Amino acid sequence: MRLFNKKGSKKAGLAPGTLIHVGERKIDNVRIRLIDYDEKRIEEREIKSINECLPYMEKESVTWINIDGLHDIGTISDIGKVFNLHPLVLEDIVNTEQRPKMEDFEDYLFIVLKMIHYRSDMHQVQSEQLSLILCKNAVISFQERAGDIFEPVRERLRKAKGRIRKMGPDYLIYTLMDVVVDNYFVVLENMGERVTELEESLVTDPEPNILQSIHEFKRELILLRRYIWPLRELISSLERKETGLINEKTTIFFRDVYDHTIQVIDTVETYRDIVSGMMDLFLSSVSNRMNEVMKVLTVIATIFIPLTFIAGIYGMNFEYMPELGWHWGYFTALILMLAIGVLMVIWFKRKRFL
Repeated sequence: MRLFNKKGSKKAGLAPGTLIHVGERKIDNVRIRLIDYDEKRIEEREIKSINECLPYMEKESVTWINIDGLHDIGTISDIGKVFNLHPLVLEDIVNTEQRPKMEDFEDYLFIVLKMIHYRSDMHQVQSEQLSLILCKNAVISFQERAGDIFEPVRERLRKAKGRIRKMGPDYLIYTLMDVVVDNYFVVLENMGERVTELEESLVTDPEPNILQSIHEFKRELILLRRYIWPLRELISSLERKETGLINEKTTIFFRDVYDHTIQVIDTVETYRDIVSGMMDLFLSSVSNRMNEVMKVLTVIATIFIPLTFIAGIYGMNFEYMPELGWHWGYFTALILMLAIGVLMVIWFKRKRFL
């Protein structure tokens, strides 16, 4: 995940609505899948041209069109023409650096949010932009790559589990957003394990490289917060929105997603507080270790001060020093210095300096 947008400069100076893919190309060929369903039947197929969707738009059934891959500007442009989407909407779809948001265009709703995945091997959060279009009888989803977290939703459609086949496209939008938010909990659970590992490392062996790991983890939390906080406002707007595209019966389900989003935000904030405390704990541990080293060095220096004093006196080599003529003077000085050193060590231990 990048903390700052480094690719937005591609669009500098271009006219509004100009389609340029901003982001990383994550799939070779664009893939379009269609699921058309009602309470009694379901049809699932992969299509090659968006024009094949036109016959389904005239039906009363619900049609879910999923596009994997955003780099093909021609395909995105054709989708805009078929469904009469605003050029600025298409521009936002191919710009993968968008902030989560919701825009109402009367005939359809445009929603942008982030799907996230946690790479345990790299201890890194990876994000993918998900764009949703809610029409009268259809839902169009745009993803950056093939493979997603929506397979359980497709299974529910195939097996007619729950109320999803009985409800309209607004309920399908809720279901997709609910899966995205629920996946945040999975990511946070993995990040929680990382928090535990860092805490144990800090307590047992606070090495300098741990500070770098804590800093990187804090950056991941900042990015995660950047993607989740706007989602609260987005879902709240859907819950309160007075539009014919969202049934009143569906608003209560959006309220449930809103509650889950608040829980996710609270967890992220808790992790941020813990990580901030980790940095303080690391600095305190380093300071304590430094104090221990300084204490030992101070004790050693203090012991050698009187010994240096004695050696300095008898090292002056003046001609008239009576002790220089003693037969046992050298051994006496050594024994005296040894005794002073031992007595000082005993005194330091009794005072608990050592």
